[in-house]
Amino acid sequence: MKERILALAGLTARLVPAFVVGLVALASESAAARPELGVWIDDSGQGAVEIYICTDNPNRLCGRIVWLKEPLNAEGVPKHDRYNPNAQMQGRPICGLPILWGLGLMSDGTFDGGQIYDPKTGKTYSSALKLAQADKLVVTGYLGVKMLGKSFTWTKAPDDLQRCEGAPPPPA
Repeated sequence: MKERILALAGLTARLVPAFVVGLVALASESAAARPELGVWIDDSGQGAVEIYICTDNPNRLCGRIVWLKEPLNAEGVPKHDRYNPNAQMQGRPICGLPILWGLGLMSDGTFDGGQIYDPKTGKTYSSALKLAQADKLVVTGYLGVKMLGKSFTWTKAPDDLQRCEGAPPPPA
């Protein structure tokens, strides 16, 4: 029993510093050094999400919608978060809507442990990000087990992509 406790303590002693180093690395890197940051067009081509370092936690990534191919509904009104299960949030505009939060840097260079909100359904899932190529980001949404989740490939948006009305300016 004592050997098991010592082995666990040794494992924890090795893992915790690696985790802390990863968090410090994320907080200290610039946008140029962290290729996941920036604007990405989703797999449908109908919207774009800006991924940035969370303002409330510099050790995590967040994301918000900043471009919509069709920003207006059939009545010519800007689209709102109408499928949100919380009735008080259904009036939020889709443009500028936070949809990713809490993604932490893992030891393998990917991001996990976050959440992703799907405004088309009003559902929230666990999320992970993995840079597949310089211009391709694999976004995975899952419930419980990542292997059973669904992955989508987002493409890096051009620098001159016009932000939709209501989207906040790019982070400084």
